Amino acid sequence: MVLAPAHYRREIPADAAITAWHAPDGWAMRRFDWPAEGAPRGSILFQTGRGDIFEKYLETFAQWHAAGWSVSALDWRGQGGSGRLSSDPHVGHVEDFAIYITDFAAFWPDWQAATPGPHVLIGHSMGGHLALRAMVEGVATPDAAVLIAPMLGLHSPLGARLGEGLARIVCGLGNPARPAWKGNERPATTTTREALLTHDSSRYEDEIYWQRTMPEIVLGPPSWKWLVEAFVSTRMQRADPDLARLRVPILMILADADKLVDPKAAVFVAGKLPQAQLLRFGKESAHEILREADGVRDRAMAAIDAFLTQQAPPR
Repeated sequence: MVLAPAHYRREIPADAAITAWHAPDGWAMRRFDWPAEGAPRGSILFQTGRGDIFEKYLETFAQWHAAGWSVSALDWRGQGGSGRLSSDPHVGHVEDFAIYITDFAAFWPDWQAATPGPHVLIGHSMGGHLALRAMVEGVATPDAAVLIAPMLGLHSPLGARLGEGLARIVCGLGNPARPAWKGNERPATTTTREALLTHDSSRYEDEIYWQRTMPEIVLGPPSWKWLVEAFVSTRMQRADPDLARLRVPILMILADADKLVDPKAAVFVAGKLPQAQLLRFGKESAHEILREADGVRDRAMAAIDAFLTQQAPPR
């Protein structure tokens, strides 16, 4: 396993490009591309979670790039550098998760045609949920995929059914685009945001560095409408019979102590996928597995490397 230069955690690589990709309706979406040097190993498209920015994963990108991969990322519409869907720039809003899929349906073939294979799709959290949707719906056709702490169910103290019902009621009582809560990554918790995400303080500070350096890309809590649509989209995904027909090899990496997404829902979905492998962590890992302490992160990165060596060999 190739080790990444640590300085990339707070530095955009000189040979990487940050540009704008325009969706069919003209919406400008921020993209990151870091072409491989020499003979490429293949291409990875990494899709972040809700409210994320790709800068948080530069350390991981550097490790893949050093191993010969071209690495790309696209900020989802409404977050990062891809504009906002709410009048409040700090609220993560969307009317329907199908909007994300429509954008991805246009971006994927452009990216696939412009980059060397094999092509790998990697998604974290909401990005994992949407990546799986895209594959099941035939929008994305990677040679292999990795889903990291995928949002296949929300961590709701009321359970999925009651949580969705309550979200629908509250959403209908006012502006659907208003924030669902004031701060943190989930409501009604005294757990710090850092503890919800990672046990590694230095990697958490990397995110704070980028937020201070580029405040315009910071996003706060989701809207009530986003929350409703997240419940709906994940519920429909768990019941989708087409999961059993998906032939893409998938590695799913989970944190059983995750307090943001439901790891049990991910295990349930993995059981429906014909070519899914599971790697599970215990209380040693919070939600952001690739930004965890070295013991967790190194094991996850090694598993990804071994999986891609087997399932997406060089052409």
